[in-house]
Amino acid sequence: MLRSVNVGLPKDVLWQGRTVHTGIWKQPVGGAATVRRLNIDGDGQGDLGGHGGENRAVFVYQLESYRYWQRLLGRDDFGYGQFGENLTVEGLPDDEVCIGDRYRIGTALFEVTQPRVTCYRVGIRLDDPRMPALLVQHHRPGFYFRVLQEGDIRAGDEIIKVTDGPERMSVAEVDGLLYLPGHPTDRIERALRIPALSPGWQGSFRAMVSRPAATTGNAGLVAVAPPPAWAGFRPLRVTAVEPESSTIASVRLADPDGQPVPAPLPGQFLTVRLRPDDEQPPLIRSYSLSGPPDGSDYRISVKQEPHGVASGYLHARVHPGDLIDVAAPRGTFVLRPASTPVLLISGGVGATPMLAMLYALAAQRSEREVWWLQAARDGGDRPFETETAGLLAGLPHARSHVFYSRPRAALDQVGRDYDSAGRLSLDALRALGVPVDADAYLCGPAGFLSDVTAALVEVGVAADRVSTEIFGAGPGITPGISAVATRAPHPPAGEQGDGPAVSFARSGLTVPWADGRGSLLELAEACDVPVRWSCRSGVCHTCETGLLAGEVAYTTEPVDPPADGDVLICSSRPRGAVVLDL
Repeated sequence: MLRSVNVGLPKDVLWQGRTVHTGIWKQPVGGAATVRRLNIDGDGQGDLGGHGGENRAVFVYQLESYRYWQRLLGRDDFGYGQFGENLTVEGLPDDEVCIGDRYRIGTALFEVTQPRVTCYRVGIRLDDPRMPALLVQHHRPGFYFRVLQEGDIRAGDEIIKVTDGPERMSVAEVDGLLYLPGHPTDRIERALRIPALSPGWQGSFRAMVSRPAATTGNAGLVAVAPPPAWAGFRPLRVTAVEPESSTIASVRLADPDGQPVPAPLPGQFLTVRLRPDDEQPPLIRSYSLSGPPDGSDYRISVKQEPHGVASGYLHARVHPGDLIDVAAPRGTFVLRPASTPVLLISGGVGATPMLAMLYALAAQRSEREVWWLQAARDGGDRPFETETAGLLAGLPHARSHVFYSRPRAALDQVGRDYDSAGRLSLDALRALGVPVDADAYLCGPAGFLSDVTAALVEVGVAADRVSTEIFGAGPGITPGISAVATRAPHPPAGEQGDGPAVSFARSGLTVPWADGRGSLLELAEACDVPVRWSCRSGVCHTCETGLLAGEVAYTTEPVDPPADGDVLICSSRPRGAVVLDL
């Protein structure tokens, strides 16, 4: 039976000194309520990235689960809508209701599409930050309805099952397949046979069943790669420093004893630890690998940035014979095996991982249609011209197009040095006729990535087939948090800690740990280091980050462990000095 219909429009609430825009506060409706395709009249969602939409139009939670949490948590202060649900129901338990089941309530018809997506805001509403994890661990997530037929409903309406969903997989089981350890492939494949399962969950399950065997971690929640070849940093010897353009130089690194180095995946990066001044903390920076991923040696190509201390050191003070501390190749921005066309698109020094991918395709004598699209300011700023031409010449179905945004009038000749003046734009992609069934890989400055990604989608390339790699710290994910002015990463305000050093490699920042911090995530936030998170309780893996060196201790054990070499920063603290890929 339907016990209560609950609605609420999004509002701003204060949480930990920040403003959260959320629609989780729901209140019962008196009388009839009209159900629409996207929600119930008077209701709304604050974060449409994680809630709402056709497949998450109406959220359902059960009185039996209310009573369970009251007993477990020793609370008696719950009221209808407390868990953010639109429909509070008697019956319909998560371990019996199945994805694809259809129900009639009042004059509306509904279909079950997915479990609740775990989210920190339920912890805010219940004043208990453990709740996102507890809902999963105790198999009581609740579920979403798709609205098949709009209509009116009211408290007291009977809930009538109309159709059983195919495969008979319960909400609780499907939720556990994604979030809990184990992930049996046969059950995941069975879930993928349910047409009603929402596209987001289908995508997660497809990623899980197609995960390469050598990888660890939860591919349904984050991109995965094989574990790093070694822990922490090891010394490698510089064998060459080679100019590539007016601003870019390559540094070759090899095993000091002449042994092969573990082969990287094409597109991965190296993290180096430099010591230009014995009295200052070492500089930790990450650079994409640009050489053939064959294990003979490593090559990183570094752009000399204005006032860049690390890039300046590598350009001016590193010489053959020097030893540099290096962490193992990392990264999930890698060339994936396929037979479809591939677009390798770069801006400036973003050509480095693209070149590694091109080397891999050339080594395979790939029959794929390969497009090399490179943007540079002018001929002096373009790296790898001769190298790429040779590799492309060995591929039977390769095409190249080079854009100069500001060609040098006396030096750069169209048709010889470059193909088009101007930027790589939507009109340019349309004119070239890039294949829309391609896998696209992009690397370059943030603005370049966003513009070219939007252009690719506009010409018809599927968004989930566009992979990007950004220089430095990536964009944050802080769902529902009101935007604030961005600041460059900096030491936290107030008195500094005296604990172990925490280094944020992509942000170029090292700060001491303070015992008062609850987690590495909280420290990163205090430093304005861009971070990604959602549940903040060790469930969703949005905060999963590469642990380049060091060890952590978990304040709350993850529901499902991260990949080898990674850490969930929302619930961990350093055991000693650590280096994070942030």
